[in-house]
Amino acid sequence: MKSLKHINKYFLKYKWRLILGVLFTGISNIFSVYSAKYVGTAFDYLKKIHPVSGDGSNPYTQLWLYAGMIVGLAIISGFFLFLMRQSIIVMSRLIEKDLKNEIFEHYQQLDIGFYKRNNTGDLMNRISEDVSRVRMYIGPAIMYIVNTIITFILTIVVMVNIDVKLTLYVLLPLPFLAVSIYYVSNIINKKSTEVQEQLSNITTQAQEAFSGIRVLKAYGRENHSIEEFTKHSIEYRKRTMGLVKIESLFQPFMILLIGLSTIFTIYIGGMQAISGKITYGSIAVFVVFVNRLTWPIASLGWVTSLIQRAAASQTRVNEFLHTEPEIKNTAPAETEVQGDIEFKNVTFTYPDSGMEALHNVSFVIKQNSSLAIIGRTASGKSTIANLLCRLYDVDSGEVLINNKNIKDHHLHSLRNQVGYAPQEVFLFSDTIGNNISFSVNSDLKDAKTIEKAARDAAIYSNIIEFPEKFETMVGERGITLSGGQKQRISIARALIKQPQLLIFDDCLSAVDTETEEEILTNLKQLMKNKTSIIISHRVSSVKNADNIIVLDRGQVVEEGNHELLMNKQGVYFELYKMQLLEEEEHVNS
Repeated sequence: MKSLKHINKYFLKYKWRLILGVLFTGISNIFSVYSAKYVGTAFDYLKKIHPVSGDGSNPYTQLWLYAGMIVGLAIISGFFLFLMRQSIIVMSRLIEKDLKNEIFEHYQQLDIGFYKRNNTGDLMNRISEDVSRVRMYIGPAIMYIVNTIITFILTIVVMVNIDVKLTLYVLLPLPFLAVSIYYVSNIINKKSTEVQEQLSNITTQAQEAFSGIRVLKAYGRENHSIEEFTKHSIEYRKRTMGLVKIESLFQPFMILLIGLSTIFTIYIGGMQAISGKITYGSIAVFVVFVNRLTWPIASLGWVTSLIQRAAASQTRVNEFLHTEPEIKNTAPAETEVQGDIEFKNVTFTYPDSGMEALHNVSFVIKQNSSLAIIGRTASGKSTIANLLCRLYDVDSGEVLINNKNIKDHHLHSLRNQVGYAPQEVFLFSDTIGNNISFSVNSDLKDAKTIEKAARDAAIYSNIIEFPEKFETMVGERGITLSGGQKQRISIARALIKQPQLLIFDDCLSAVDTETEEEILTNLKQLMKNKTSIIISHRVSSVKNADNIIVLDRGQVVEEGNHELLMNKQGVYFELYKMQLLEEEEHVNS
């Protein structure tokens, strides 16, 4: 239960709904008890009357009065029961919404390293399935606990006032019912979890098949995919049938124990009535009370199970909620990215893999100038972009902007002034226009601005060929577009911000040479009076930069402009010759 203390702040927030829910529960039960007592009174009256009384009055008039009272009290009780559910169940839904918002907001604050350590499915499961289980504690569990306590107290008090011995006999099977349901509920929960796990397997397999449909069809593995899905479905059916068998035995067993209480009531109550200790109407009252107590007592096992599941789920939720982001914003006021950018003896190792990406790297980017970073695969190029966006913090050394440590800059202000086109393009399942304008506020999301960004990224001519143009849906992760089209939309997304710092991380790798030249020509005009960084493994993308650094195994091995590096005939020159040879082979083929 310690983990569920996190929810207490929400109970305090919605305390009046909870208080009203308890109040309505009490009122509902009071009317329900009186309704049962009128049943007994009506039975006692039946014993006294004849079809036609001697005074000429109609004996059924009184019975209709009793019937009206019973129905009226039941309606009033049901009305307050409705208000109880409106108070407590609605409260649980409001808390569920707040808890999901809290988790989602906290997810947004966590750093990239957290997302590398945890898979998306687990994150989704905690904000959906786990929160849903917690809601069952907040709503139904608390509602039934309150209802059980009030019902039990009121009913037992009335029953004891009628006859203590009969009360004890009536209650005898109920503890066995609660204990039995507790153990059966545990079995059901275990099997339910197994069913949910298998359902997750089916969902995952289907999602991967749909997302990777191109690869699946390219290799002709449709039949294999169908076979795998069938295996998962058969296993799901097997586990579901196991759950159904337990549940099918559960209901008859509960009815059996209820029947025992009813038998005790009629047999012991009949003996008491024959001896004149109680009236026959009292037996009817006890039968009604037995049915009233059955579900509250039976629900104890179910409620206990709900609380156990909620506690386990909240523990999982708390694990992430209590995770502190490694990248924190310490600057109280917004800052501007204007001035030189400097890497001073920077060393960085990725925390998850333990691989050193940069070692003692130093360089300077002058304000309003362009820097190109080139190198072989895994030389540390993208790491520099990650550090400038402050997705990670350096292990040693400093990253300076405006002669101030990047850690002292306002985190969100810094990122808002950076236009970043990453190496791995991600497009949302939305329109092309909304994907381009994703990085800006609503005041910049006009058609002309979006169109200009598309033209600058050399994607406009492709977009207008689509029937819906900028309103074209790109599909999940942009599956309907080619790799080059996705990269150019990503570039347009970076350009539309009109940022102070532009970072292009190998985002031209999937476009042809002619399109690359067009984009670079456009960028040359756009990057005036802005600081820009172009990261690439292609010499053609970086040769026009004001300064070029060559990385190899996380270290700067060469630095200078294109002509200077070509004259050195070092690593840069070797890369140029290799790519020139590849282009010649491609033309000849």
